[in-house]
Amino acid sequence: MATLHGTIIDAQTNEKIDAKVHVLDPGGNFVHPGGAMLKNGPGTPFFFAPDGEFTVNTGRGRTDILVERGTEYKPQRVVLEAPASGIVDTEIRIERWVHPQQNHWYPGNTHIHYDENETRPDDRLGIDCSVEGYNVTVVSILDRRQLPYASNKFPIGVMNDFTTAHHVVDIGEENRHYGEKSPWGMGYGHVMFLNIRNLVQPVSRGHTLTAQFDPDYPPLCTCCDDAIDQGGLVIWCHNGRGMEAPVAAALGKLDAFNLFDPFWMDPEYDLWYKLLDCGLRLPASTGTDWFVCSNNRVYVHTEKEFSYESWIDGMKKGRTFITNGPVIDMTVNDAPIGATLLMDGGGILEVEATFQSHYPVDAVEIIVDGRVVHRETAAGGGFDSGDAFSGSVRCQAVAERDGWVAARLWGHSRDSFNQSLYAHTSPTWFSCGRPSGNRPDSARFFLDSIDESLKWIDTVGRYNTDDQREEVRDLFRRGREAYAELEKN
Repeated sequence: MATLHGTIIDAQTNEKIDAKVHVLDPGGNFVHPGGAMLKNGPGTPFFFAPDGEFTVNTGRGRTDILVERGTEYKPQRVVLEAPASGIVDTEIRIERWVHPQQNHWYPGNTHIHYDENETRPDDRLGIDCSVEGYNVTVVSILDRRQLPYASNKFPIGVMNDFTTAHHVVDIGEENRHYGEKSPWGMGYGHVMFLNIRNLVQPVSRGHTLTAQFDPDYPPLCTCCDDAIDQGGLVIWCHNGRGMEAPVAAALGKLDAFNLFDPFWMDPEYDLWYKLLDCGLRLPASTGTDWFVCSNNRVYVHTEKEFSYESWIDGMKKGRTFITNGPVIDMTVNDAPIGATLLMDGGGILEVEATFQSHYPVDAVEIIVDGRVVHRETAAGGGFDSGDAFSGSVRCQAVAERDGWVAARLWGHSRDSFNQSLYAHTSPTWFSCGRPSGNRPDSARFFLDSIDESLKWIDTVGRYNTDDQREEVRDLFRRGREAYAELEKN
């Protein structure tokens, strides 16, 4: 049996760099060093090479090596002939194909946990963050049937042991509720707290998450207020699932909206688009939920040099896009993502979306008020550049009422997590002095959903006192009043 020794080199710096490695021996078996940290999630199995080196045993014949590092480096494949015995040394150079940080775009993962089966959370946290190339990593504590999640060992707040000038590790919180037979299937829902100093209690509520007689109280909005008072960032997660999502959005409790957190969620934007149509300014964010089990990441643009403070400020201003690989940007009348255009009486929107991708992109779409107004495909000869890996798409749209513009793209290729490609910008807003024509229908959708939630509160929800039930009912009524006003205007 041969011993394969690999060294991974950054092609730009000529220095060793950590990465994740997939090795297939001549028999087609995935092989890895003993005791190696392995990738979690679906798709191609990998082990981590934390110091840029690895050693594995392989049989005689063709051995296949694949090296990846985040989404900003090109995957590099090497096939070599291993002898029957002896040592084989190979150097694998990996190359960055994009440098978003040069334009002040910094990637982050706003939603990660390590479950009770993780025995090396410190090692995992150190290598996950580095190999995935994040500038911000948020690992959140959670309470789910009192299971001993490994990530719950970390103290709330920024972790100095893992934080550098270019990378911040923050321990936040996922505040949660499940409820039986509740609208949208997740009870009140789940919300993320970032940049908090103290734990917000209760972390979870309801008998399906905590104890048998635990009430469906307090509502999530109460805990959002606590996080906001601490200067925290509040992000709704799981595509807006949960009956309190429209209430929290309408009452100003949310700073952003996480889409496609776990790898198993489909890339659909329906609820988010309806909230945007109501004029609710919710920048797009994303994470991976269980471990780093997808390439999902949110890029945030900062006006200053990178810091956690500037990154959070960029998130609140809506200067974001979400992706699992491709890099996308957009201007509307030369204004950046997240801007508000004052267009008294209306006017013409000049929209340009640009993109880069290591995998081929199949379609780029411009969205105005939830509707595709322009679409170009690689097959149709679009993208200006003439190829499917970079280019720009331009179109005009007429603005007659208040609304929003965003850009998104799709790709049929699948990454090593078996996800098809996507990217989506946060909206740029335009104000014409007349409410969006979509607002009444979208507001009516949320009015109907809140009515169903009020029925649930009255007939299914479990509370310790009538005062608790009335407090939750009053919160949902206030949310309903907000949408009733939006429907009229």
